[in-house]
Amino acid sequence: MSIKIDQEKCTGCGKCRSVCPGSLLYKDEAGKTVNRFPRDCWGCTACLKECRFGAISYFLGADLGGRGTILHTRDEGEKLNWIFIKPSGQEKVITVCRNKANQY
Repeated sequence: MSIKIDQEKCTGCGKCRSVCPGSLLYKDEAGKTVNRFPRDCWGCTACLKECRFGAISYFLGADLGGRGTILHTRDEGEKLNWIFIKPSGQEKVITVCRNKANQY
């Protein structure tokens, strides 16, 4: 399991770093967030939910039933859109209330 951080979208705000329970995210020389040890990622998605810029994506491999699907979020204020992009390019969006995003 691992996340990918798009350096072009990352603003370096540090919100994702502050919520990572494994302390795997750190600021590089450019002030952007990078994943210190990608193989140690727990897959909790805390950083995805916190990133308001869509800079973090998560790979859902076959072992998770995702068969190569990429997951990222899009912030819309009180709503959080979970966007699943299948290898075919097909998108599925699930919208939840932000304050209930950690409920499950």
